[in-house]
Amino acid sequence: MVETTFILLLVGIFAGSLGALLGIGGGMIIIPILSVMLGLPMRYAIGASVIAVIATSSGATIAYLKDDLLNLRVAMFLEIATTIGAITGAILTGVMDGKWLEVLFGIFLIYSTYNMIQKLRGKVKVDATGVQDDPLARKLKLQGSYYDQLDMQEHSYQVTHVPGGFAMMYGAGLASGLLGIGSGVFKVIAMDTIMKMPLKPSSATSNLMMGVTAAASATVYFFNGSIQPHIAGPLAIGILIGAAIGTRLMQKIRPRLLRMIFVPILFIMGVQMILKGFGVMH
Repeated sequence: MVETTFILLLVGIFAGSLGALLGIGGGMIIIPILSVMLGLPMRYAIGASVIAVIATSSGATIAYLKDDLLNLRVAMFLEIATTIGAITGAILTGVMDGKWLEVLFGIFLIYSTYNMIQKLRGKVKVDATGVQDDPLARKLKLQGSYYDQLDMQEHSYQVTHVPGGFAMMYGAGLASGLLGIGSGVFKVIAMDTIMKMPLKPSSATSNLMMGVTAAASATVYFFNGSIQPHIAGPLAIGILIGAAIGTRLMQKIRPRLLRMIFVPILFIMGVQMILKGFGVMH
């Protein structure tokens, strides 16, 4: 029991660090470890994952707010799309087969991996300079700025393609509600790739949004008995420690290295979703 608690604490620290750094919540790390390596039933692994996302979001958001990295206006606006998508997905669960959606999102993640590789190779513009606000971004005042501790400078940025980002967020919410997956990766893609926000504010803003989405579904998992305190407790403590580490690393790491970490995660998730959609993986 003590050994399992210690392992859960370490898993939490690892997942919390990576989740806070990349804005992905840590669920995709926690579920395979708990279900495959520790042999826990899938429902308990998913329940613990929901708590993990909330813990990562809470720990990271406090630090990112203090560092002025996240964009609250963007988060609140895009959260509308995610919430509507999640409700739609939940309604469609009993009616619609989600397999085609898994394949579609898997292909999209593979394409996003290719896009990020192109950015790493310098084939696609990665900085926010020269990006112009679109009319909706101007109206909603979505532009922002953040202080980068690496070059000790304040960076202002504009936001574009807001309708496209909103549509992507709706799709992310739909996938969350229909397939029961975390949508942190899609949130980062919507802001970084579609809306042309810098990667650091995109990851920081994603952390805040994930917690809001996960908190809504946590009550369902709690009342159906999927959240086990002896599993979720040590995991949450580890995640809070990890989130504190991840947020400090964010300020010391270059966006290029951040993309290099992101690329294999995107690719693995994309392949997993396609295989699940075709029934190869469960």
